Amino acid sequence: MKLFGTDGVRGKAGKKLSAFMAMRLAMAAGIYFRKNSITNKILVGKDTRRSGYMIENAIVSGLTAVGYDVRQIGPMPTPAIAFLTEDMRCDAGIMISASHNPYFDNGIKFFDSFGNKLGEKEEAEIEKIYFDDELIEKNQKMEFDIGRSKRVDDVIGRYIVQIKNSFPKTLTLKGVRIVLDTANGAAYKVAPTIFSELGADVIIINNEPNGSNINLNCGALHPEELGEEVRRLRADVGFAFDGDADRLVIVDENGNPVHGDKLLGKIATFLQSQNRLANKGVCVTVMSNQALEDYLAKTGIKTYRCDVGDKNVLECLYKEKINFGGEQSGHIILSDFAKTGDALVAALAVMHCILTEKKRVSELFNPFELYPQLQENIKVNNKIPLTELKGYEALVAELETKKIRVLIRYSGTENLLRILLEGQNELLLEEAMEKSVKFFKSALNE
Repeated sequence: MKLFGTDGVRGKAGKKLSAFMAMRLAMAAGIYFRKNSITNKILVGKDTRRSGYMIENAIVSGLTAVGYDVRQIGPMPTPAIAFLTEDMRCDAGIMISASHNPYFDNGIKFFDSFGNKLGEKEEAEIEKIYFDDELIEKNQKMEFDIGRSKRVDDVIGRYIVQIKNSFPKTLTLKGVRIVLDTANGAAYKVAPTIFSELGADVIIINNEPNGSNINLNCGALHPEELGEEVRRLRADVGFAFDGDADRLVIVDENGNPVHGDKLLGKIATFLQSQNRLANKGVCVTVMSNQALEDYLAKTGIKTYRCDVGDKNVLECLYKEKINFGGEQSGHIILSDFAKTGDALVAALAVMHCILTEKKRVSELFNPFELYPQLQENIKVNNKIPLTELKGYEALVAELETKKIRVLIRYSGTENLLRILLEGQNELLLEEAMEKSVKFFKSALNE
């Protein structure tokens, strides 16, 4: 597809993602959602990027132009949009966010009336409408058929209640010191409120968004400052969110980040011990370390794998009738409480585990050793299909004969080629990565 990537539409605001594009995309989405409209309302939220003002107004213009009424709720986490779309009985939800990307990027994500992210088939239909000039023109409304917009400021309480309901009412966070890094993003209001209301001693950092500091050397991608604050303040744990709060990274009491696969593994076995792991299964992506799968197998838990992206994880959960999964990057889905990665739900699941097992984070969330794994990102000018690269298949075959697990893919949101190599021998991995990087730089950037 020309517009949609692995998680909605994303690009540099004002360039690829211009006001005109956002307005026309909103028109196309409105025409698509009209087919199954019940309430004639669409919810629109955003994170804290400066370009959010421009894109939000463009989306509102596009939706009202094709007759939709719009409910604008301002900066809220992506999982809040998923929840509130269904809770407020809207025909669809739209989140304006580029997640973990720098402030100058932005993105548009769509949710159906049940709060599920759209699949590729639905996105393809919207894209087809986007490029149909006649259909766009035909569906523009006039007079009293033009839609209206309304800003709603009191919905944050609904989401807070939903998140708190995921935490046992018999437990309290009283006496627990927690440092929160909200990445100057969408969780800067809601996260401190939730943890404070549950009784924790909360210290907050990076919660003063100015439109350009979202994800800037902070949050889930940069937990270094969080680790320093946890050590300095002798906190029990630290939680870092990304810009739209669908990704969680935790640091232990020593300020060290916990690997995402270890986090997934421990939450899975904890859920199993609580008889809350449906069908004794977990879904992870192809990026997860093989050591996680081996660890879960020893505890009787079956691992399912899917492509990268939390919407692919959710599809796997539905297909296999299980209720837990995620990505090592920090997207964690507990589908009993959320239909997308929700950092706040995941953080409370971590606290449930800590309070129940009464162990330090460094001990609790280190249940197995990872197999050596190397990752590299290469900037590319063109995303040439890998199978069309001369020597590509021979390279992969050679690496696999050395018992190296190979995952090579293009980013769905950036001009990057991502290389992941995993094996038991670190020296072999380093040599293989050096050879792979040299090959792809030559093949893709000639």
